[in-house]
Amino acid sequence: MERFAQMMQHGLHQAAVQTELWRPIPFFGAGAGSTTSGFRKWLGYLDKWIVFPLVIRWRLRQQKLQQRDVYFHICDHSNAPYLAHLPAARAGITCHDVLAIRGGLGHSDAYVPASRFGRILQQWIFGRLRRAQRLAAVSQLTLDQLLELDGRAVAQKPAKWQVIHNAFNAPFAALPPAEASPLVLQAGVPAGQPFLLHVGSGLARKNRGLLLKMVHALGNRWSGLICFAGEAPDEALLSQAAALGLSQRVVAVARPDHQTLVALYSACAAFIFPSYSEGFGWPVIEAQACGAPVIASNIAPMPEVSGGAALHASPDDAVSFAEAFLTLQDPATRHGLVQRGFANCARFEPAHMTDAYLRLYDLA
Repeated sequence: MERFAQMMQHGLHQAAVQTELWRPIPFFGAGAGSTTSGFRKWLGYLDKWIVFPLVIRWRLRQQKLQQRDVYFHICDHSNAPYLAHLPAARAGITCHDVLAIRGGLGHSDAYVPASRFGRILQQWIFGRLRRAQRLAAVSQLTLDQLLELDGRAVAQKPAKWQVIHNAFNAPFAALPPAEASPLVLQAGVPAGQPFLLHVGSGLARKNRGLLLKMVHALGNRWSGLICFAGEAPDEALLSQAAALGLSQRVVAVARPDHQTLVALYSACAAFIFPSYSEGFGWPVIEAQACGAPVIASNIAPMPEVSGGAALHASPDDAVSFAEAFLTLQDPATRHGLVQRGFANCARFEPAHMTDAYLRLYDLA
């Protein structure tokens, strides 16, 4: 979300809008190292939920912002409780997904299990989020799920609850083979070997095992590699690869830097994204921008984000993914899909997103 906040700030600067970025200030957690688990995590909660609200109120008073023509935007829905400390009519929030909220409210299909405290926290977050006067959902699916959780029909949607798609948060463009190949080789993908690419974590909802089943279904019709970029494959995924006789065809590129990621997108035979659940699905458009043909889940919001410029199949149907990939062996089919992907990416230019947020606040 830090990258999203910086992208928002940069876009607003480009639109000649003066901005200031406020972040929680480490106090209890200062010098405590990572605050992702145990006692340090609780220190982080003190900074986030006790100290920072006091800082917000102090800044409002000191800078006399309560009555001025100043607007406030919370860049991450998990920070919705901060809305209680800001002028309601001049504050808004971006909802990136409701996965954790759905998990906290007991929805078993959310793929985000919640602890007892997590359930309390997500209920608190949702209670504040649903009261937002201005809200940007990053996909129609996210907005629909939020309305469903709130018991509202689409027709009851608040006027200033809108879909504003994410923009690219970094530059993505196709690299020529002469530039991409050395980076791909340096990342550990053997030279001259075609490969399927997946980018993402090892979370169950990412469904990385489908790529193994897909290649197994292809049999002797394709002999390339499978590249998992992002989180390194876990033991379960490696065991699955071994059981299917694919261990020697799996390549892992753990946490690639940006230029390596662009090279992987640019060089892959196809980008495969069989996710069960996403709030938006950035990798779909990143791959399209780099000239990769995309085969993705047919579950929303993937078709919404792909703009019809990807092939879609059930994330439970490896054979359909394999058959979709085989259609790309026809040069005309592949070229057409890639060109439609380039055209789709125009929808996600940062300037479009900035203009939409300015309209959300009646500033454009």
